[in-house]
Amino acid sequence: MRSIVVGLGVQGHKRRRFADDDYVASVDPFNSSADFRTIGEVPLDSFDAALCCVPDEPKFELLAYLLANGKHVLVEKPLWTGSSDQIAQLQALARRSGAVCYTAYNHRFEPHFLRMRDLIASGVLGRIYSCRMFYGNGTAQLVRESQWRDEGAGVLPDLGSHLLDTCRFWFGEIDDHFEVVSVNRFENRAPDHVVIGSGREPCRIELEMTLLSWRNHFTCDVFAENGSAHIESLCKWGPSTFTYRKRIRPSGRPPEEATTLVQEDPTWAAEYAYFKQLCEARSPADLSNDIWLQESLGRLGRAAITIAGKENELR
Repeated sequence: MRSIVVGLGVQGHKRRRFADDDYVASVDPFNSSADFRTIGEVPLDSFDAALCCVPDEPKFELLAYLLANGKHVLVEKPLWTGSSDQIAQLQALARRSGAVCYTAYNHRFEPHFLRMRDLIASGVLGRIYSCRMFYGNGTAQLVRESQWRDEGAGVLPDLGSHLLDTCRFWFGEIDDHFEVVSVNRFENRAPDHVVIGSGREPCRIELEMTLLSWRNHFTCDVFAENGSAHIESLCKWGPSTFTYRKRIRPSGRPPEEATTLVQEDPTWAAEYAYFKQLCEARSPADLSNDIWLQESLGRLGRAAITIAGKENELR
């Protein structure tokens, strides 16, 4: 498979690295080292797939062009367009042309995320009572200095899209019962610390995200009828540990199994390999998860902006 990278920034360089021998060219209007300035300059017979690492605004037009021409697409999350109807249009285009359209959520390939999915699916935990996730990095200043990132709902669509997608990865097609719990703009114009939650099925869920964690960090705690499961950190920020604790009745210190990984981030290579498999199989595009995320994040984002605005008025 011959792959081009569209958007030669931080993410684009990572995608180019892991495309390895498949990589043939790059497109970027601002990076002078790119081979082409626009996607229209790239001969259609010179590539099979595009790895799109671009801001939200140009995504729909870019993807529509590629899919209409039968080119497979991997696009960085979230797949954010003007409306859910536009995402449905992209799905229809992909299905008509036989092209794959895949939105990259690389955390689905994190080893401990896979362990958590499998443990929940096994049923050994019994009824799930609660799931709490924290995702923090220390990029507040970098975001504030960006021309396009420090706007709108801020950290919510950026990190919140990962967390909401992870909930659906672990628990299936959950409904959108999430509400904004708190919003803060400690350093940035847009929210840089947000908490959202849901008290409905499949369990109580609390998701906290921030740009103000000076050591990048991720944690997850799942408490259930027969025990609990915990994730501490990601491989890229390792060491990363998965702990399973089996409940002792009526009480007592539970036996636990812990697996700690010290390794480079495996998710980028694993995700590209998965994308290639989809392309080889010409798997029909299914963007229902993207539609759900756009609608959920859109509603939550509007609420977060409103809350932040009201808090600003009170200062």
